[in-house]
Amino acid sequence: MTTRRIMATLVAAAVGLAVAATPTWAAPTDERTVSYRGYHLSVPADWQVVDLATDPHACVRFDRPAVYLGHPGNEPWCPSGLVGRTAGLIVEPIDSVTAERLTADTAVTASGRATVGSPASRDGSIQVAVRDAGVLVTALHTPDTEPTVRRILASARLGPGARPVPVDDVRAEARSATVTPSAAPGPQPGTYTGKGFDTCTAPAQSTMDAWRNSSPYRAVGIYISGSSRSCAQANLTASWVTNQTSNGWHLIPIELDRQAPCGTRTPKMSYDPATARSEGAARASSAVSAARTLGIPGGSVIYNDIEHYPSSESCKAAVLSYLSGWTERLHALGYLSGMYSSGSSGVRDLCSAYHDSRYARVDHLFFAWWNGVADTDAGDYCADAYYANRQRIHQYTGDSHETWGGVRIYIDRDYLDVSTGTTPPPDGFSTTVDNTTTGRFTASANWGTSTYSAQRHGTDYRFATPTPASDTAWYRADVPETGSYEISVWYPADPGYNDATPYIVATTGGNQTVRVNQRLNGGRWVSLGVFTLGAGDGNKVGVSRWTSGVGYVVADAVRITRV
Repeated sequence: MTTRRIMATLVAAAVGLAVAATPTWAAPTDERTVSYRGYHLSVPADWQVVDLATDPHACVRFDRPAVYLGHPGNEPWCPSGLVGRTAGLIVEPIDSVTAERLTADTAVTASGRATVGSPASRDGSIQVAVRDAGVLVTALHTPDTEPTVRRILASARLGPGARPVPVDDVRAEARSATVTPSAAPGPQPGTYTGKGFDTCTAPAQSTMDAWRNSSPYRAVGIYISGSSRSCAQANLTASWVTNQTSNGWHLIPIELDRQAPCGTRTPKMSYDPATARSEGAARASSAVSAARTLGIPGGSVIYNDIEHYPSSESCKAAVLSYLSGWTERLHALGYLSGMYSSGSSGVRDLCSAYHDSRYARVDHLFFAWWNGVADTDAGDYCADAYYANRQRIHQYTGDSHETWGGVRIYIDRDYLDVSTGTTPPPDGFSTTVDNTTTGRFTASANWGTSTYSAQRHGTDYRFATPTPASDTAWYRADVPETGSYEISVWYPADPGYNDATPYIVATTGGNQTVRVNQRLNGGRWVSLGVFTLGAGDGNKVGVSRWTSGVGYVVADAVRITRV
């Protein structure tokens, strides 16, 4: 992580501005041919080419354009200050090392071809298995550099020295790699108090074994998703996850994608709070997909890495809205939310809004404060009373080479005091259900869909005309235990909406109705009060059309929070 390296980030930003002034990602006028096992590519002449067989300690990094040939080594020496992603390729043999990384998204070339028409990109990565050369090509990109990467892939051709892999072998390896992975034994990082570390790329199995036997660390941060990751994740597979958790390691799953709109890193989230919230929700879906592929089960915390930024009110609102969408979607998908950032920017902003009902509160905090003290005290960045129920990780030192068992890694040091389960702890339970949450919202065909108001929660909302009949739109939630819960609702306000919209709360004592004027207080959380809800999965809150009020009744989102 590079949040702490503020000066390095500013320098990188300055370099980025200088680069942006030239057509870096336009069609190059000067190219070179890169060849590996009979597979030939045309790349810009200024791209670095690294033969990993002759440089086993090379860091496979994508903060600068490069092509890497061969398998990454077990002990990469990655420098400090890596910032973001540009573009790059890894070309390596298809063998037992790469078999598990072949997935349903891996495009396979036809016989006699080195290219495919339009290979799919997932999370900023394109994979092509070239059967007649026996190589797997992984191309990493950002939205800006994707056209360049696709142009390079389209330039590929076969030549002398190609070593074919039979088509049946390629497909068999791809099928074996896409079976349901063996899951980690429980939610991650689980229950643990003690030291951990994070590093740019998931270490090799031999490294993890050496450190398990000789280091004081028992937790490791892994970057599971996001298009802003600087390093390759060649080792990060479902088998790797199973092996580490079986050996007693606690995993810290991290997403590194959209960044603060006022910061220097890309890609950036929107300044518009509604759009930022939708972006956060979309990234949560991608992160959960990655977690499930790796066998990281529901109930695990996924930490969203938002690097240092110069905060302002508008930027803070964007970040907290983004994290709200992230949290709400993770909860809907059965995971817990976390946020990583520097104490002086993201953490201060997050904790200053701890009781702000406009935002969904994240479940766990991972903060960078390099004071060298292995504890979970966040100083004046976050009050002791916040995230106090075993919900903290402190990155207390960074940019350190450490050697254990004869193996060196460049790490940031962490101290954890965490506990996770299949659901948030009852006294910290909070879930948000949007009208677009799959399997959690039901309404008849009489309810229309609209994107008219910018005050909406998520991508759209539902509306209907009043009628003297029962036609309720219901929000479904899985409540961990019977108890008191605050019900809050979100809706866009408009003079044409209903001034007495009936919200129905399904309590242990029967349904209770609270009427809300949806012409006022839109685009924020509005509390209906505290109610006793029964444990279990079912319809908990509804919006009824049976009202004497005038105007459309609107169903957008509800939030249920244990009190």
